[in-house]
Amino acid sequence: MAYEVRAGGRGAGARRGVVGGAGEGARGGWAGLLVMVPVLLLIGGVLADVFGPVPYGGLPLLSAAPLAACMVLTFQGAAITAVGACALSVCVDVLVSRPLTALVVDLLDVAVISGIALWLKWVVQRQGQRFAAVRAVAEVAQRAVLPPPPARVGAVSVATRYECAHAEALIGGDFYAVRSSPFGVRALIGDVRGKGLPAVSTTAVATSAFREVAEQAATLRELAEHMDRALARFAADVGDQPDALERFATAVLVEVSEEEGRVRLHHRGHPPPYLIRGGRVTSLEPSVPGLPLGLGMPEGVGVSGSDTFPFHQGDYLLLVTDGVTEARDRHGAYYEPRTRLAHRDFRTASEVVDALVADVTDWTGGQRHDDMAILALTPLFTRSVD
Repeated sequence: MAYEVRAGGRGAGARRGVVGGAGEGARGGWAGLLVMVPVLLLIGGVLADVFGPVPYGGLPLLSAAPLAACMVLTFQGAAITAVGACALSVCVDVLVSRPLTALVVDLLDVAVISGIALWLKWVVQRQGQRFAAVRAVAEVAQRAVLPPPPARVGAVSVATRYECAHAEALIGGDFYAVRSSPFGVRALIGDVRGKGLPAVSTTAVATSAFREVAEQAATLRELAEHMDRALARFAADVGDQPDALERFATAVLVEVSEEEGRVRLHHRGHPPPYLIRGGRVTSLEPSVPGLPLGLGMPEGVGVSGSDTFPFHQGDYLLLVTDGVTEARDRHGAYYEPRTRLAHRDFRTASEVVDALVADVTDWTGGQRHDDMAILALTPLFTRSVD
């Protein structure tokens, strides 16, 4: 049975909900104060006109009230503010006994500015609705390509997270997948060049190729070569598009063998995974680096073998994309999981993922510039071979 791992599993979603709730509460307090700005402008305009030493001193404030309302209120609230500003302009002119000509000019000033503000509000709302529709389509597309994962596949516990660099971008080119096979639990993490729907289409090809032969390919190298051919064919099919030559992906393929108590890794140009064991974090570098998938190279060129490492209960295999390894602090220093995650006591794979996300966010000050995909695996079996 196949399982595809989606960005932000159940644990991730719950965690983001807590953080988001706190942020929304703070924003709600500011929003309550901002709502008062149009009202204060209206009051200030009336007082400046009636008691100010300069005639028409309150007119700019009355005109600014609808503009401010369009920024902080709904369209209906902004429209009510605009009508109120026009009415107050007339009432003030009548109160201070201004001539009819001045009254009409003042009213037209406020009405014209209010009309422009409401028109801009309408345009922005329309654009927002269209953007929301595009985001919804993008999210559905990503759900279809990377459906939610189970917490356990075979004898391996799985935890994942997908963090977009920008909240507006729900879709990107990072991907991961997990599948049970006769050879053990096989997993994949990768990164497609680019973002948006083109990256998602390439991701769909890569994960579909993985899903198609993960149960049949005798080795990870055979599995990677199948994915490589699938991506090369896809690039040829879209050869008339400007980015056709850039439809490639870096990847690391994983095979966890319960019988052997080992994990095999096949690298294709992707950042190496990390093995967390007893408070130490080790980078599992490839003995022979391989080229990314989908470059269309001749058979066997740039293809590495597989490296095998002991993997037993209490170990954590952490696979990440370059959104983690290339994260920088305010001084430009790169994030280093080997030192930042060392000497920590983790009890579950989810704790590893949560700790990494929190630490990268702290390292960057929340200002990430690339998407971040994380896949953590830990065996549930006790057999090991050292």
